[in-house]
Amino acid sequence: MFGLLLLSLLAYGWIILRCLFSWKRLPTPAIPAGFIPATKFTVIIPVRNEAGQILNLLRDLEKQSYPAALFEVLVVDDHSNDGTDQLVQNFIPETPLHLRLIRLAEHTAATGKKAAIKQGIAAASGELLVFTDGDCRVQPDWLLYFAYTYQSQKPVFISGPVSFHNTHTLLERMQLVEFASLIGVGGASIGLRQPNMCNGANLAYTRTVFEEVNGFAGNEGIASGDDEFLLHKVNQLYPECIAFLKHPGAIVYTEARKSIRSFVAQRVRWASKWRSYQNWDVKLLAVSVFAVNLLLFMAIPAVLLGWLTIWTFLAAYGAKFLIDLLFLKRILAFMRRQNYLIYMLPLQLVYIPYVLYTAITGLSGRYTWKGRTICNHD
Repeated sequence: MFGLLLLSLLAYGWIILRCLFSWKRLPTPAIPAGFIPATKFTVIIPVRNEAGQILNLLRDLEKQSYPAALFEVLVVDDHSNDGTDQLVQNFIPETPLHLRLIRLAEHTAATGKKAAIKQGIAAASGELLVFTDGDCRVQPDWLLYFAYTYQSQKPVFISGPVSFHNTHTLLERMQLVEFASLIGVGGASIGLRQPNMCNGANLAYTRTVFEEVNGFAGNEGIASGDDEFLLHKVNQLYPECIAFLKHPGAIVYTEARKSIRSFVAQRVRWASKWRSYQNWDVKLLAVSVFAVNLLLFMAIPAVLLGWLTIWTFLAAYGAKFLIDLLFLKRILAFMRRQNYLIYMLPLQLVYIPYVLYTAITGLSGRYTWKGRTICNHD
């Protein structure tokens, strides 16, 4: 037991500290005064039942510092039943945005986010496709940072940071800290040229590369993963042409889950795609995180049975906490949420059983999301 626990901690520490050094090396773009935007964007927003949020996002897009003539906005409605599509339709005559509403039901019998994205791409005229979700908020220079990164580095795929706002409760603040670690690992892995994760709420790629990798072919049966599976496929063709947009002004904000039940449902949805990963390094990361949490969980009865000393148990938990602290301190500073480090303490109490539960439950590939019961199939 001691040997396995030590080995898992060493592997976990090596992964996280390597990510820390990679994060530090990621460039932070500084847009020069003479920069001239020249990229035509299509912002694609797949939505389902976002009547309470979608107009806030569209108003954020109205305030973009990027030239209005250089971007269009496509809202693709995936069979909303709360009036989302009608809200967008009524907003079109009132806005200076080049805004179009696409009702998925009018084009295909398919449903789901991937179908909505494919329909949006089919209707897009932009060179670079930029994606966010209907419940998100974007900052005024969001598109400008994408344009500068695209024009200066020539990537075919750009991943951006996502964080939470309006975090008032303990649950929401703990989620912000936990989610920051995922964003940090995703960005660092891109810096290492071993990309493993990204977030579809803040993403861009070229239409050309989407077509080259044959879009979502090969994972159509997995409801989630419109972002990460595509990232992995692009990496196989263009490992040096993937960028992470590391700038606070490019952070997209969304809201944390309001209840434990909805939080767990979301994480089970994310975990449901893990078994379909193809890249060995991505699988290795998932297995390493699962293993260290499983062994730390098993250490509790091991202490009670006398198989481990209490000091070994405390040292193991302390080592993992210190590793996570070093990494999260850097990521939260980037997100301007340094004061949230304190929420690592309550997070540690629930993190291990939460990871084990969502990982195991996610293996079934079955969950409920936005009023639909999803059953993944390979």
